Amino acid sequence: MRDFEKITTGMGEECGVFGAYDIDGEDVAASIYYGLFALQHRGQESCGIAVTDTYGQRKVSSKKGLGYVKDVFDEETLESLKGNLGVGHVRYSTAGATLVENAQPLVINYVKGTLAIAHNGNLVNAIELRKELAYTGAIFQTTIDSEVIAYHIARARLDTGSAEEAVKQAMMKIKGAYALVVNSPRKMIGARDPLGLRPLCIGKRGNTWFLASESCAIAAVNAEFIRDVLPGEIVTITKDGISSDMSMAVLPEKQARCIFEYIYFARTDSTLDNVNVYHARILAGKALAESYPVEADLVVGVPDSGLVAAKGYSEQSGIPFGMAFHKNSYVGRTFIKPKQSDRESSVKIKLNVIEEVVKGKRIVMVDDSIVRGTTCANIIKMLKKAGASEVHVRISAPPFLYPCYFGTDVPSNEQLIAHSHTTEEIREMIGADSLGYMEVGKLKDMVGDLSFCDACFTGNYPMEVPGYDISHAFD
Repeated sequence: MRDFEKITTGMGEECGVFGAYDIDGEDVAASIYYGLFALQHRGQESCGIAVTDTYGQRKVSSKKGLGYVKDVFDEETLESLKGNLGVGHVRYSTAGATLVENAQPLVINYVKGTLAIAHNGNLVNAIELRKELAYTGAIFQTTIDSEVIAYHIARARLDTGSAEEAVKQAMMKIKGAYALVVNSPRKMIGARDPLGLRPLCIGKRGNTWFLASESCAIAAVNAEFIRDVLPGEIVTITKDGISSDMSMAVLPEKQARCIFEYIYFARTDSTLDNVNVYHARILAGKALAESYPVEADLVVGVPDSGLVAAKGYSEQSGIPFGMAFHKNSYVGRTFIKPKQSDRESSVKIKLNVIEEVVKGKRIVMVDDSIVRGTTCANIIKMLKKAGASEVHVRISAPPFLYPCYFGTDVPSNEQLIAHSHTTEEIREMIGADSLGYMEVGKLKDMVGDLSFCDACFTGNYPMEVPGYDISHAFD
């Protein structure tokens, strides 16, 4: 994700993975391209595609680069990527610097052939595993924990009978959050961490199988959504079909899906683990209206992830819903690194208030989070400058109090405004007339019976985490 995006949202996104295997032997690069396009919201720093031909020499062809999918790939490049088995990745760096070397998929050539690997998530024991590998002769080409996973799969493959067994052996060592798509010369393997922190799903179109971070990417290639990969499951797709290994699974009550997928990360038209993201955000907005009612004339949402929660707030409260912002979707990389002094104008480049909508009105403004407070303060200032008489802020997530170790870019405690300030102090700092956060106890209303991780709000981590910042440990 670009630094400019961090300014306008305050929150970093995930990565996205997408795999395709055409059993009939047709090229899959174009399908992967469209799948990645649908997952672009999960990361804009870099992207890549790696393909191989299961019927020919099984040589891997790949292309990676910094920037958007549409900027890295053109028709000529896609035409050159010949192969019926492939994997793609869009990256936002939660661990490792923004370098083309850190772009995925990772392609490893070893004695058993070639592995192409795409990973979404973060490991909590990557430093220890990397040291262990380094002391036994491993030479690392990147500064990302995904390479640690790749090495462990490759090494395990030397002593196991299949690539999927090697993935399972690696899963016994790695700890943290991960959704993996691993391509061996004639197989596509999907694996999800036992807690289900990161999403992964399966789709099918004719004789082509797909694996994707979100169901919206399955829809983008006109495929049928089959099901989610279950937490702890390893699925293996070959020319003979699909098989499943659940030996790494844990009890449902021990699973811990990332609640922020539903609040912010996932695209509105996705369904994750049988929970529709749009519906979850409507429920979040309704919960906010129940907890923090206010007399107002209009409910508005901050694009994009605040819009649906705002609709829910409107439905519950009876206050009309309106569109107060125009979002510029064509902001280029010129605005990657604006100075601190330019942050307000940077927000205006991305968002502009529609004065006719808000002038003279009491506004309820719904957003997904407040991280540092800078962006929210600037948007409130813009609303009041446009003539809003009052701005009441409602946040569809509880206050961020603790860092995330699982692939969400929640910064260290010192940078979290809620860590050192009360809600009233934050309200005053951002210039809001009132401020209400989602209650932690109401998060479960969004996802029903699913067990989830809310550690960034509560500090209750679903596993032991390191006592240090792992986000740039290898840089």
